[in-house]
Amino acid sequence: MTERAERVEGRGQSGDMTGKSSPKIVACIPAFNEEKTIAKVVIKAQKHADVVLVCDDGSSDMTAEIAEKLGATVLKHSQNQGKGEALRTLFACALGLGADVVVVLDADGQHNPEEIPKLARPILDGEADLVIGSRFVKGASTDIPSYRIFGTRVINWLSGKKVTDLQSGFRAFSTNALVILSQCESKGYGIEQEQTALAVKNNLRIVEVPITVRYGGLHGTSKKGPLAHGLELISSILQLTVEDRPLLMLGVPGLLLLFLGLCLSGYLVWSFNLTRYFSIPIGLMTLGAVFTGMILIIAALMLYALNRVIQKASRH
Repeated sequence: MTERAERVEGRGQSGDMTGKSSPKIVACIPAFNEEKTIAKVVIKAQKHADVVLVCDDGSSDMTAEIAEKLGATVLKHSQNQGKGEALRTLFACALGLGADVVVVLDADGQHNPEEIPKLARPILDGEADLVIGSRFVKGASTDIPSYRIFGTRVINWLSGKKVTDLQSGFRAFSTNALVILSQCESKGYGIEQEQTALAVKNNLRIVEVPITVRYGGLHGTSKKGPLAHGLELISSILQLTVEDRPLLMLGVPGLLLLFLGLCLSGYLVWSFNLTRYFSIPIGLMTLGAVFTGMILIIAALMLYALNRVIQKASRH
């Protein structure tokens, strides 16, 4: 008997006399050119999920055919649209199937499908809406490269969120969380950061559990180089942070630039009175600092006001 079957049977024996069917666990796998690893991931996921969904995001290899042959339900994009779009397609299908828990894992084999029950458990027990498989909590095991550790720490610091592994793609969602997080707009690898930010904003319960992640020897663990991947993630984090805290992220730099511009203008006047020489470079720097500072301050105030309006509207 599989771990999932044992868990479900155990719930039935604990006194559930309502006649309800066992919880439906749906595994969602976004995939792009993963013919070398998709078979192993699908087969292992089928042991712990009632349905395995694969979104073939415009692959040019045999990813879709292999997954389909093994019994997975394959959703196809005619061209590559990014991980965010693949997840939206998978979530819509999972909701249509009446999933109780949706577990997302990567197709490249770095996540262990045997840990699906570990991620599903807090949701089934009513303790969480979003469960994040973390590489950095006690009990986790990973051979993550050092540059990724550094990049992850930078991204976590930028986000300001109290989550140890914002980039983890091994996650479980309740139905309620799935409906809310389907509103995410990121198309690429910034989707996990946006999900976490939206979950925090909507007061969803977030739990992190330790997972095992293996990078060594895996084919195509990243479709982008470290620099491109990192810049995309940092860009996503900054965008989300600016939207959430415009006064801090835009207003403070704006005030500093405005103060710098005023200091430069004072120096310019003092220098002209002393030497009768007007410095054009300093004059341009003064105008640039004042102009940019005012734009940032105005933008911060407008975003802040807009956020307040949206929050008030959502309460009603």
